[in-house]
Amino acid sequence: MSELDDAFTSAQARVKTLASAPPPKTLLSLYALFKQASKGDASGKRPGMLDVRGRAKFDAWKERAGMSSDDAKTAYVKLVDELLAK
Repeated sequence: MSELDDAFTSAQARVKTLASAPPPKTLLSLYALFKQASKGDASGKRPGMLDVRGRAKFDAWKERAGMSSDDAKTAYVKLVDELLAK
């Protein structure tokens, strides 16, 4: 594993130690960056109107289309570091 992969794995564990849940917009960013880093660009159909949560998550992930896995991992680690510093 590379240093970036180690930092990404560590950030996934560290984010679970937050004293309180981040705001919903930040949670969506964490989700989208994680998915982009681990799965690549969003695929499949956009959830329907009644699935508000699923739709928001899909849209947040879709906004990261074209971002490389390494860039997404770096952004995820940076965001986790910022949240833990607060």
